[in-house]
Amino acid sequence: MDVIQLTELLRQGTPVPGGSPAHEQMHLASEAAMRVTARLNGEYHTPEEIRALLEELTGRPVDASVRLFPPFHCDFGRNLVLGRGVFINSGCHFQDQGGITIGDGALIGHNVVLATLNHDPSPARRATLLPAPIVIGEKVWIGASATLLPGVHIGDGAIVAAGAVVTRDVPPRTIVAGVPARPVKTVE
Repeated sequence: MDVIQLTELLRQGTPVPGGSPAHEQMHLASEAAMRVTARLNGEYHTPEEIRALLEELTGRPVDASVRLFPPFHCDFGRNLVLGRGVFINSGCHFQDQGGITIGDGALIGHNVVLATLNHDPSPARRATLLPAPIVIGEKVWIGASATLLPGVHIGDGAIVAAGAVVTRDVPPRTIVAGVPARPVKTVE
C-alpha cells in the first residue's frame, strides 16, 4: 500500500487495525511528516519558505495567501487541505490522518489541536484506529487552545471560543464555548 492509497483509505473512514500493513504505512508517513516539521520548526523561514515546506508536507500546492507561524506539528500531512487566506498561529497540533480541510479565510489560534483519530473502545481492539475528518468552513475563527475532535464540521462564519472542546458539528455563524462546546450566540 502506498501513501496515496492510504490517504484515500483514511479519508473514507476505514478502520485501521493495529499492526496491519496500513498501520505500518501510517507510521512511515508520520516519520516523513516529522522530518518536514522538524525543518519547519528548527529555524526562521520566510513566508515563501514556509509555504514551500507546507507544500512538501501536504503534497499539494499551497496558495500564496496562506500564513503559518511556527512551531507547527502535523502527524501525517497528506490529508491536510488549506484554503486561500488561511492563517495558522503558533503551537498548533494537527493529527490529519482522517482528513483536515480548512476553508478560505479561516483563522486558527495559538495551540489549537485538530484530532482526526479515535481508538476502538473495545480493549481487545484498542490498537485499531478510527479516522474521521474535520472540516472547517470559510471565515471560521478557532480560538486559542481549542480542541476539535474527530468528525466535526464547523460551519462557515462560526467562532469556536478559546479553550473549547468541540465534540459535535457547529452550525454556520454560531459561537460555541465550553467543555464540551455548546452554542452561546450567533454571529450578526
